[in-house]
Amino acid sequence: MPLKLAIVGRPNVGKSTLFNRLAGRKLALVDDQPGVTRDRRFAHGRLGDLDLELIDTAGFEDVTDESLEARMRAQTELAIDEADVSLLVFDAREGLTPLDRIFAEILRKRNKPVLVAANKSEGKAGDHGAAEANVLGLGEPIQISGEHGEGMAELYAALLSVAPEELQTDHDELDDDKPIKIAIVGRPNAGKSTLINRLIGEQRLLTGPEAGITRDSISVDWDWGGRKVRLVDTAGLRKKAKVNEKLEKLSTGDTIRSITFAEVVLLVMDATHPFETQDLQIADLAEREGRCVVFVLAKWDLVEDPGATLKGFIEHAERMLPQLRGTPVIALSGETGKGVERLMPAVLKSHKDWSTKVKTRDLNDWLQMAMQRHPPPSVGGKRIKPKYMAQTKARPPTFVLFSSRADQMPEQYRRYLINSLRESFDLPGVPLRITLKSGANPYAEGEAKGHSGKGKREFERKEREKERIRASRNTVKKSVRVAEAAAAAAAQAAGLPVPAPSAGKPASKASKAPKPAEIAAAPAVEPGKAAVKSVKKQGPRAQKKSTTPSYKVGFKAAGGKAAGSKTAARRPVAGARTVRGNKAPPKGR
Repeated sequence: MPLKLAIVGRPNVGKSTLFNRLAGRKLALVDDQPGVTRDRRFAHGRLGDLDLELIDTAGFEDVTDESLEARMRAQTELAIDEADVSLLVFDAREGLTPLDRIFAEILRKRNKPVLVAANKSEGKAGDHGAAEANVLGLGEPIQISGEHGEGMAELYAALLSVAPEELQTDHDELDDDKPIKIAIVGRPNAGKSTLINRLIGEQRLLTGPEAGITRDSISVDWDWGGRKVRLVDTAGLRKKAKVNEKLEKLSTGDTIRSITFAEVVLLVMDATHPFETQDLQIADLAEREGRCVVFVLAKWDLVEDPGATLKGFIEHAERMLPQLRGTPVIALSGETGKGVERLMPAVLKSHKDWSTKVKTRDLNDWLQMAMQRHPPPSVGGKRIKPKYMAQTKARPPTFVLFSSRADQMPEQYRRYLINSLRESFDLPGVPLRITLKSGANPYAEGEAKGHSGKGKREFERKEREKERIRASRNTVKKSVRVAEAAAAAAAQAAGLPVPAPSAGKPASKASKAPKPAEIAAAPAVEPGKAAVKSVKKQGPRAQKKSTTPSYKVGFKAAGGKAAGSKTAARRPVAGARTVRGNKAPPKGR
């Protein structure tokens, strides 16, 4: 079992910094001003091969009245009685103070091992102050630095020398049964710490009429009916505009972090004025983080008409927080204990619903029923068709719905599906997540990502580009064939050998029998050169339309004259489909 080590001392000597160093992570709030830590904080640590259970305490004050400092001193004394070894920390740069001497005298009377640590001993500035600790009669002081990690080897040797023998040899394995993490949140002075003290049956946390007593998020391990539970007491959350001090900003960040890592969030509200704007924002934050929420009406003993107040509160919660419809409401009093026994059953029921998993067959049966009850709307004249649904994970329950045109599904229909799902499978107050996806369409790139309209336009654009390039290539081939036929006829008329035709598709009948006027006027030009220039690819945008008809491109390449000359071929009659075997150009080209 681990060695319980209580880190004690007067305020602002570096106890929380050393606590974070031994714990291996920043758990306790650290600031330059004294009195930051108020409650006892527990954590597991390790120094070498020595397992430690660390206890961070508030700064010791020599007061015994009913003030907050006196209550903090009582918490420190409880930590000393509970620990196996006490580590008295003082500031080596300031040396011993009268308060250090008083505290050392109290520790001497406890009849428990005590170690003295001279913190902030980096460099030589703390050598003189560390030597002063010899007058306490508690052994040689250990010079350490919690901020820089110096002197940890000497601290390990000192702890090993005072640790009981059974702790040095007995190492229990850690229990893998994880506890339920419950974060108790709310506005300042709502009764959060009082509720935890009532649940565990001891004065574990500081309470009082002052607002804002709790600063750190304090974890308390508890066993309820054989089930391990970890209660996290948090600092009260105020409106963001009112948070100005650095320490309160740190406390607020610690509370939000506790909500993020919790499983169940208990929203504690003062029953005399519940559900103010800040309470609504806290509930919405917990829902956005995906945590199950339980509403707690504290100070119920101060309410005059309990029945009417509870009924009005439930109706108000349903109206103001529709995303948490059906959240359990527990009215209790942490001071008297009235109604506390109903809290944990409601918490376990919410945690079970939060961890639920629904079968895929049941989900699809429900989906068909929900569509029959309320069909999906039509968007742009086309109906949205949900096809398949499955659960991807729990905590919180998250589902994926495959549907056509998923990106166009209205938000109100998605809310209808969530509310129907919560009602059909009995998941009250549990945040549900539904992700909409579309099936992949090979003819619409990007539709699988929910961009069906954009994919359709891209597909049509590419098809138009392919058609334009295909028509241009056909025009080039025809111009080459006409030029070769003209060259062959001219060579035959002059008695010269006929040049060999180029490899490819044989020339058409129209190209084999050109007119004599065309043969005589055919100059020696490079075949198809004009046609190649006219169909040059211009990128994704459509090329500028040529003023020369496509059926004249091959004629020009073969040496023909422009339209209007007497020797040129007659222009085809309007409406004619073909000219000498060549098809007419499509409209718009």
